[in-house]
Amino acid sequence: MKLMIASDIHGSAKWCARMLEAWRAEGAARLILLGDLLYHGPRNDLPEDYAPKRVIEMLNSVADELLCVRGNCEAEVDQMVLRFPVMADYAALLLEGHTIYATHGHLYGEDNPPPLRPGDVLLCGHTHVPLLRRHEGFTYVNPGSVSIPKAGSPHSYMTLENGEAVWKDLVGGVFDLQRLW
Repeated sequence: MKLMIASDIHGSAKWCARMLEAWRAEGAARLILLGDLLYHGPRNDLPEDYAPKRVIEMLNSVADELLCVRGNCEAEVDQMVLRFPVMADYAALLLEGHTIYATHGHLYGEDNPPPLRPGDVLLCGHTHVPLLRRHEGFTYVNPGSVSIPKAGSPHSYMTLENGEAVWKDLVGGVFDLQRLW
């Protein structure tokens, strides 16, 4: 099963639309969103085409296809306008015999992981930087940011299929590919 994973839309209608176009083109079974969907937060500048109400409409139109976790910019009021759950701090996915612990990254992250077993994957957003780093006992994976990339990274997302993680730029092309298992 192919999954598409994205994070940190931060209310950008332009980048949300491009993310959804990429998801449709990928043919992924589900779109996993790792939080910070509607608001930019006090540490970020406004993203391009900041329009949270339009992002709400776009995401609600595919509500049945989404699996989301709460970011540090989500609030209870967001759940009142979104037609899919967004307030869970984490989700545990079993995929091809591996546990994937999906969370935003502000509560649990690479430097403070939850209890994990060898071979598990910690999937986080929050830093806005795409990355895969192997640790003793787990692998940390970050898809980067859809709308506010940092550290010179592109507007990105990743796909996961058959143990292969592929990072893609929303304006064109693969920029990294790694085996998770």
